[in-house]
Amino acid sequence: MSITIYGIKSCSTMKKAFTKLDDLNIDYTFHDYKKQGIDKDSVQRWVDQLGLDKVLNKRGTTWRKLSDEQKEAADADVNKAIDLLLENTSMIKRPIVEGEVAGKSVLLCGFDEDEFDNVFT
Repeated sequence: MSITIYGIKSCSTMKKAFTKLDDLNIDYTFHDYKKQGIDKDSVQRWVDQLGLDKVLNKRGTTWRKLSDEQKEAADADVNKAIDLLLENTSMIKRPIVEGEVAGKSVLLCGFDEDEFDNVFT
């Protein structure tokens, strides 16, 4: 089992995900994209598999601080949205959990305790 959890260390939702993975005795690697950044291929893969609406956090302050022009561009063009996510990693919904469990690929976005239980037990 190889799991990477992507996010920002200080996020309260991330803390819930860390606690849940620890409670389930799941080994994972943490990738702090605030400190380590994130590559375009990863963000593109997440958007392709999960959809932009799932990956892009429009409820956070970073999104609200964007100009109307930036928001409209992101809504109109997925490539512009991905570029914005790369520039503003805080707009990526957290956590992103990616890897392999029991020979199956896993890609989760956001924390849902029931979903974590179903995938990891």
